[in-house]
Amino acid sequence: MGFNNRVFGCVVVKSINSNYNADFSHQPRTLPDGTVYATDKALKYAIKNYLKDMYEDERIFYFKRFDPDFKPLSLDEAYAAMFPDHAEEKNKSIVATDILSCLDIRLFGATFAKKGRAKDSNVAISIHGPVQINHGVNVWHENNIYSEQIMSPFRNPKAKDEEEGKSDASTLGRQSKLQEGHYLHHFSINPANLRDVLEKAGEGARGLSDADIAKFKEAICKGVTYYDSAAKAGTDNELTIWIQLKEGSKIVFPNINSLITIDKLTKENGKMVFDLSEVSALVNKYAGEVEKYEVYYQKENTIVKNGPEPEHHFDLN
Repeated sequence: MGFNNRVFGCVVVKSINSNYNADFSHQPRTLPDGTVYATDKALKYAIKNYLKDMYEDERIFYFKRFDPDFKPLSLDEAYAAMFPDHAEEKNKSIVATDILSCLDIRLFGATFAKKGRAKDSNVAISIHGPVQINHGVNVWHENNIYSEQIMSPFRNPKAKDEEEGKSDASTLGRQSKLQEGHYLHHFSINPANLRDVLEKAGEGARGLSDADIAKFKEAICKGVTYYDSAAKAGTDNELTIWIQLKEGSKIVFPNINSLITIDKLTKENGKMVFDLSEVSALVNKYAGEVEKYEVYYQKENTIVKNGPEPEHHFDLN
């Protein structure tokens, strides 16, 4: 069944002695004022990784794959591998139908440019994704980044005595982490973003379904915790707010980042406390337009105040 409701919400990612999203110097990313942040790509990657692993029957297109020589596939190679019968296809409707069979493209959209063997067989398609995710900004009052030395079990055979000590010594490296952060990503869902491309692709092209949204909702609540690596150990899903409007509603909600600010986060007995009073005030203002107002979190380490009614509080799992 098609999903036609618009949704507004946010995801809070907790990072304790961890590095949720590093820059190319391997430091946690920071804004010019020193506030730590993460790109939308960090959360999208975790979501796609979760969907890929948990729903093997779903196609996830924008995810790194390798050839037999362990080289990443190009976009053309990835398309040919996933849709071998259409590797040289130049009909845009067919290509659009193909890529819309991929769950990540139905959710996040795509800028797809496939090169054919001849110039007239090139295909370029832009799909405006229904799900839009903002950068996650740390809403905790501290942005303490620290670095530590780590030792490799191997020596560097190219080491110069004056640069790295003796060439027969083990290599030293560094890693950087954030002491504590709570990254808030605003997100929105507008299924109408797919309308034009679905009309052009024609019969057989897939739009957002209720099942797609259920899988996305699950992934956005669990994906970060599920993706556990050496750098991201200590980075977990902490809280998700889901505000679903009634079908046909024309109300536009502001960015949730403006409603959950630093002064809305405190601690009680070691538990993080989120005050959702401003979010709830906005939902109550437009109560006639709202179908669902839900919050997902782990009660063992999180407290939610001034949120939705108790029956609309759910565990992240």
